[in-house]
Amino acid sequence: MTLVAFSILFAAALGGYILNRMAADRIRKGGARLHSLSGFHGMYSALVVGLPGLFLLTIWLILQGPVSENLMMSGLPDGVLDGLDAGKIALIRSEITQIANGNVFGTPDPWKIEAAERLISLNAAGDRLMVVSVALLVLAGLVYARSRVSSEFRARHGVEAIILGLMVGCSGMAVVTTAGIVFSLIYESWAFFELIPLQDFLFGLNWEPQIAIRADQVAGAGAFGVIPVFLGTLVIMTVALVIAVPIGLFAAIYLNEFAAARTRNIVKPLLEILSGIPTIVYGFFAILTVAPFLREMAAGAGLTISPNTALAGGGVMAIMLIPFISSFTDDALAAVPQSLRDGSLALGATRGETMLKVLFPAAIPGIVGGVLLAVSRAIGETMIVVMAAGLIAKLTINPLDSVTTVTVQIVTLLIGDTEFDNPKTLAAFALGMLLFVITLGINILALRIVRKYRELYD
Repeated sequence: MTLVAFSILFAAALGGYILNRMAADRIRKGGARLHSLSGFHGMYSALVVGLPGLFLLTIWLILQGPVSENLMMSGLPDGVLDGLDAGKIALIRSEITQIANGNVFGTPDPWKIEAAERLISLNAAGDRLMVVSVALLVLAGLVYARSRVSSEFRARHGVEAIILGLMVGCSGMAVVTTAGIVFSLIYESWAFFELIPLQDFLFGLNWEPQIAIRADQVAGAGAFGVIPVFLGTLVIMTVALVIAVPIGLFAAIYLNEFAAARTRNIVKPLLEILSGIPTIVYGFFAILTVAPFLREMAAGAGLTISPNTALAGGGVMAIMLIPFISSFTDDALAAVPQSLRDGSLALGATRGETMLKVLFPAAIPGIVGGVLLAVSRAIGETMIVVMAAGLIAKLTINPLDSVTTVTVQIVTLLIGDTEFDNPKTLAAFALGMLLFVITLGINILALRIVRKYRELYD
């Protein structure tokens, strides 16, 4: 039914465009002068028909499932939910939904089967009502848009107003989403700091969040010192950037200034392929190739090395970051005005001196943007660290030791069937909030650097 609704919506929008354009053409051929081109009249109809229908369809698909399930739960026999907590009620809801989807395990109770049949009928009725509602709405839009076609109607202004409203709405949605994320982080972090003192979190040297969640569970008391986690993040990020930044910069400088056109056309696409490789592939490469190689090298040198190391994770992460730095640097160098390059060469400077003293300083804003993107990728990477660097937080800066990162710990803390009222789970939000603040500080610092050099070379 969803496909039928989308088909009706698409056909109506296309039909509205054609009808209004033809109507506008007839008015123009009749000798009247249109305020707007015929295409704007057609586009106005397509927007008036398509956007409200698409909005209704999206909201309907979001709400139909929860509404049908709530109606189904309200029709359950009396007494079946008496004395059950929210978790068990949610489990019953999920079981009935699975039965309705055809996933039957064991022999369900008869009342669950009846509830599943009722849920199926509710969903079917909702689908039919959705199709009818979309059809009526697009029909009303077609009639309204067709009635607006006239020589005086400012169709272009109407199209621009609708598109402007759409862009403002999308921008507002982005702002609201960002505000919601920040609010959720602050709210959950506040709940965490009501259980764990802030000073213990910020200055603690031990990270062991595996505490007992149930009364019958055996676990430690829990320690939530974040320094080992952020130190591991810093070590892996440093290893990755120390390798990736020089290679990326030199590769971009060579391709931009010294490489032949044929070499550039071959090497640059091959280099950028690295940015499209899934991170899980990098993780397998790290654990199957790089980590054993490092262990063999360390054994030959008489050094002790962990099976999972920050060097392996950071080194493989550097391979992933090279295309970002190289591409941004190359684009920044290419954007430098040709007059600066020609003026430097005309004064007798070599190509190397021109690159070092003229082009590179002028391209600093773009280069900083590329390095900043690489830093963000390094901080936010998870799979490579999980597979190559480890899960245990250690207070060490030794790249040959096993470490972990903030993002890995966030994933680890939120895995499993845990409730959002214990320090173990809430610690993930505290980590996210602290990571958000640090990333914001890095962005502000980068903007200041970019603005400084842009003022010098604009």
